[in-house]
Amino acid sequence: MKKLLTITVSFVALVLILQNCKHELPVRKTDDVQTGDTTQHNTDTTGNQLSDTCSPDTVYFVSDVLPIILSNCAQPGCHDANSRMEGIVLTDYNNIIKTGRVIAFNPAASKIYQYMVTTNKNKIMPPPPLYMTPEQINAIKIWIEQGALNNSCQNRCDTSVVSYKTHIWPILETTCKGCHNGSSGNGGISITNYTEVKTLVDNGKLDGTINHRSGYQPMPPLPGQVEDCAKSKIAVWIRGGAKNN
Repeated sequence: MKKLLTITVSFVALVLILQNCKHELPVRKTDDVQTGDTTQHNTDTTGNQLSDTCSPDTVYFVSDVLPIILSNCAQPGCHDANSRMEGIVLTDYNNIIKTGRVIAFNPAASKIYQYMVTTNKNKIMPPPPLYMTPEQINAIKIWIEQGALNNSCQNRCDTSVVSYKTHIWPILETTCKGCHNGSSGNGGISITNYTEVKTLVDNGKLDGTINHRSGYQPMPPLPGQVEDCAKSKIAVWIRGGAKNN
């Protein structure tokens, strides 16, 4: 009887020890994919990550990167949905990541960035003389360094003070100049300087096209519409006399 009691007590003690002993297996982070000695970070393609406020230190895909790529790369005969040159489509986030072979956090390994900064004139994109500006290339570089996210933000729009050089020209340079440049002005329209822009203001085409008003050809073509904030700034500037300020 005494031996049976000893066995019972020992069994209960063992159960209590096992219950209080937690065995945790190492958890592998799902955002890292190991390929040989190189760590590649997966990019979230589930949807747009919308922030309530805008950080001046963040480059946002929707407002900063997509307009640059649509204007300079996703054109008829190049990398739009119909032309698909070399199987590359640069019209939306998922296609830019996939066919542009974007490696999050690593611009140097991302094909889309490599072609923007190469010194080989036979490979650089856009091809000469349609070079992207250093500011545009740097924006894409920073976006990739920050994770190449499908992100955007709100409460970024400030129309209290709007000037041509600080606000309007950067919008037009990003969203329009890629198509309407001096050497290949689509539709016979060139947007390379203030005089050309002012002509479009005076004849109503700038307002009519970017707002997709009846009787005007929508520009940029869908899905690359001008952001609402950019439209508001252009409207304020036009109402103020469209000055070269």
